[in-house]
Amino acid sequence: MRGSIDGLGSSAPIGMTLPAVFADDELAQRFVGGLDEVLAPILAVLDCLDSYFTPSLAPVDFTRWLAGWVGAETDGTEPDDRLRAAVAAAAYLHRIRGTGRGLSEAVRLVFGVAPEITESGGAAWHAGPLGPVPGDRRPHLRVTLRLPHPTSTDEHRLDSLVAAARPAHMPYTVQVTADGRTPQR
Repeated sequence: MRGSIDGLGSSAPIGMTLPAVFADDELAQRFVGGLDEVLAPILAVLDCLDSYFTPSLAPVDFTRWLAGWVGAETDGTEPDDRLRAAVAAAAYLHRIRGTGRGLSEAVRLVFGVAPEITESGGAAWHAGPLGPVPGDRRPHLRVTLRLPHPTSTDEHRLDSLVAAARPAHMPYTVQVTADGRTPQR
C-alpha cells in the first residue's frame, strides 16, 4: 500500500500561492503546511506518472499491481527482474498467445529457461490431391522443462502456465526434470 513519506516536501507548496495577507500569518501557513504534507506524495506520483507505467522504473509493489492489470503470467513469487520482464512483455505475449513461440516465451519468462516443446501438428504442401496428411491424427502438446534444481511446485506452476498459454483445443502433458549438465568452472 502506497502512503505518505516522512520529510517529503511538496513540489507546489500551497503557502506560496496564498494571497499576500496570509503570507505572514503563522496559523494560515501551518494549516496549509499540513495540507502540503498530505498532498506531497500525490504530487510526487503525478510528477513521475510516466515512470509508474514503465516496468523497469516503477516501484515493485506497483509493478505487481500492474502485472494483474495487463494480464502478465505471474504468481507473486518471482524475483523482481522476472516480474518486470513479464509485465513489459505482456502485450507481446497476448499477441502471440496460442502459438509455439508464445508458449515458449511465456515459460522462459517465468522460469528463465527455454522449454522443449513437441506438438502433433504439421503443415505440408503437395501439387496433387490426396497427399499425406502431416502430423498425428490426435492433437497433443508436450512441454518438457529442464531446471538445475527442480522443486515439486515447478511442475504445478508449469502445468498452470501451459494450460493458460496453449491453444485451447490441444490436450497437453508437462514434465519438469533436472538439468543433467554440470556447471563449468
